[in-house]
This record gives sequence, C-alpha cells and structure tokens, in this order.
Amino acid sequence: MSELPFIDAEVAAAVGGRLVPPGPSLTEAEVADVVDGLRAAALASVAPVARVTGLSGDADGPMLVVDRPTWIRANADMALTMLGEAVGGAYPAPERLRDKVAARANGAQLGAVLAVLGSRILGQYLPFLTEPRLVLVAPNVAKIERAMGVDHDDFRLWVCLHEQTHRLQFARAPWLRGHLLTEVGELIADAPVAETARSGRPRSVVDVVTSPAQKVVFERVSAAMALLEGYADDMMDRVGPDVVPTVKEIRKRFDARRNRGGWTKAVNTALGMDLKLAQYRDGAAFCRHVIARVGVDGLNVVYDRPAHLPTPDEMRDPARWMRRVHG
Repeated sequence: MSELPFIDAEVAAAVGGRLVPPGPSLTEAEVADVVDGLRAAALASVAPVARVTGLSGDADGPMLVVDRPTWIRANADMALTMLGEAVGGAYPAPERLRDKVAARANGAQLGAVLAVLGSRILGQYLPFLTEPRLVLVAPNVAKIERAMGVDHDDFRLWVCLHEQTHRLQFARAPWLRGHLLTEVGELIADAPVAETARSGRPRSVVDVVTSPAQKVVFERVSAAMALLEGYADDMMDRVGPDVVPTVKEIRKRFDARRNRGGWTKAVNTALGMDLKLAQYRDGAAFCRHVIARVGVDGLNVVYDRPAHLPTPDEMRDPARWMRRVHG
C-alpha cells in the first residue's frame, strides 16, 4: 500500500495564484458583459441539454462564474477531497516535520501545474468537492472567443452546454462519483512508489505516476472519462443551430485551435492533456456509433450501473459493448 501523498492546498492555491497570468486586458464594461453573459448562458443551457440528452435527475450545486485564482483554489481543494475519500476517510493533516515539508513541496508542484491549466480551462463541473458545482472561467472564455473571432453569445452558450451535460451525467448516475473515487483509491493503494520507476525518459505526468501494475485500473478510468467527455462533446453539437446558430463554425475553429502543434502540443503532452484530447475524440466516436444504432436512450443505459460502462476494448469497438449490454 502506497502512502497517501501529503499536499498543502493553501500552498497550492497561493503558488498557483501567483504564477497564473492575469488574463486578457478588458474594460470594466467588457468584464461585466462576459460575466453576465456566462451567467445567462449557464441558465439557458439547462433545458436544451436535458432535451437532447434525455438525462433526468436533480443536478447538484450552483453554477458559478469565476476568475483563474478561484478555479485554482477549487481544484486544489478537490484534489484533497478526492485523495481523502478515495482511501475511505478525510484527508489527514501531516504531523511530522518531514511530512509538513513534503506537503508544502507537493502543494507548490500542484500549484504550478494548476497555474498552467488555469489559463486554459473554459469551464468545469467539479463533482468531487464537498459541494459540487459548475464553474465557468470568465477570463479564459473571453480570451478564446476573441482569439477565434466567433459570436460571443453563441460561444458562451456552447461552452455551458458541455459542462451542463457533465452536471446531468452525475445527476443521472448518482453512483458515478463513488465509483470513480473507488478507482482512484485503487490507483493510490497499488504498488509502492519504488515500483513506479520505468526505463527511459518519461514523456508526461502520466508516465511518472503510473506503474505497470496500475495500468489496468488507469485504462478503466480512462475509458470512463472518455465516455463522459466524448458524450458531452457530442451532445453540445447535437443541440443544433436552433439553439446555437453558429455551432458548426465554432466547432470547426475550436477543433483547429485544440489540435495545434508546436509549443501547444508539447505542453499538452507534458501535462497529460494529449490524453484528454484523445478522450474527447475517442469518446465522441463511441457515442456517435452507438447512437446511430440504438439511439440516445440506448446509449444512456451506461448510466444505469457501473457494469454498463464500456471497457477499454469496448471503447475501441462499440459493437462489442452493444452486444454485451443490449444483447
């Protein structure tokens, strides 16, 4: 059993807050426009997502518009909540001096990573906080909508549709939160840290933290995340031009930006974001294949129970999942 890593969330939030860039330069009126527009879009996204997904359930938590440091703070807190709950209890406070030093060092590392991500994330549903919430990162949305030259109202609603889908996924499958925490617990409880060493230079964060013994669990988690991300990515486009008139143009420009090479690709690889992008792509392909044959309701049985989640092999072969689940 590996020891639970100590992390100082206060240090993570402080370091991340200092390192993250301030965001685009906006006038007071422009800031108010982005914030008010995102709040309106969050509310407007509820009905079309429920309609197109067919998902039902009482979604938990507020929908908030935040700045970059607030997003970093929330994710630092969520990291501690996840670690604690994954091993069956509250996250322990370090008592020994060396553990306190390690917590601060780990907190600084986490803060540095969150500072990079905090300038890129548009929105996020945070199901592992004590109070789940949907957050929209205003400066990032403002930056991207201007860089892509898209209709601001359409883009804000389009972003909210994705995060709102995640909110309904967890409402439709109340077991999902605990299931994912259990999987994280298995990753933590697996091989000692010494066994995580591997030959060659690691390409990404994933290579550093994942031992061969943890590979099976990691692939299960990746398949589940691919389903959740791909489902949301597909559904945000299925609402159609009646809800988001410029949806096709937004998708085209957004995918072109997301798939850029060069420095962006190198950062994505180092942070494991290339895996995230693959999850969007593979999960959406799985969802489209299943919907084409058994409809959205046929796909939604994945939210009935953990056994209905696709395995890594089924994610690559949707017909195999349909044979198992739908006979």
